[in-house]
Amino acid sequence: MADLLGPFAPLQLTERISVRASNIRIEVRPDGNVLLVIPKRVPRATAHAFLKSREDWIRQKLVELKSRAAKVPARRPLRWDGSDTIPLRGRELQLRMVLARIARPTLRVGDELQLYCTTQDLARPELLASTLRSGIAKLARHDAKLLLDVESVRLGVSYQGPRIADQKSLWGSCTPDGLISLNWRLVMAPPEALRYVVVHELCHRRHLDHSPRFWRLVERQMADHAHWRGWLREHGAALHAVLPKAGAEPPPAGLFDGAL
Repeated sequence: MADLLGPFAPLQLTERISVRASNIRIEVRPDGNVLLVIPKRVPRATAHAFLKSREDWIRQKLVELKSRAAKVPARRPLRWDGSDTIPLRGRELQLRMVLARIARPTLRVGDELQLYCTTQDLARPELLASTLRSGIAKLARHDAKLLLDVESVRLGVSYQGPRIADQKSLWGSCTPDGLISLNWRLVMAPPEALRYVVVHELCHRRHLDHSPRFWRLVERQMADHAHWRGWLREHGAALHAVLPKAGAEPPPAGLFDGAL
């Protein structure tokens, strides 16, 4: 990490050379850190010139992120006593603890979340949290696969995956060979938010950039995409606050990136 000189001071810059990235990307965080992702084929001087050209955008996004951080309601730690709720598909579902003779905690999803576990498991909150994360990630894969199959046919493209992960800085990504990765936390959002990210990543199968022609294609495939893009920016931090991993840093109040 290095100090940015000139008009960027006192922001902090972290550079990352990526063999997978096809475009220069800027990620801005409320703590003042700016991540510059540089594709391996792009000269460092070109990336820095792009960064400098985005100074006003960076400062604007920092103000927005800090404002949103102040508005994110604190989410109390899970009590594992039947009083907890977890967002799923845009709704808050009750988390009910069901005592059972079972080798390992198991999650069942319906009108409520039922977590089957032993009395001993109740004293191991991280094991219960891990079970919840895994179960919800499995549901995310199911929902994402259904959407990807439908939307890829509508768009006339193929894809690989999906790979489901817990990315800190991205909701989704698409590699040049069509492997789509999605953040499992999207299944906690309203279904249309997940659909937006699916459509967004599939459109990269036609245009692996964020050019005007890319956004025109997204608009054609999903007319209200801007609303759900904004929804994720506004509520993304709240999704990251649910079931954080032990020792994880507090989530950013949204994420913004720019592409060349």
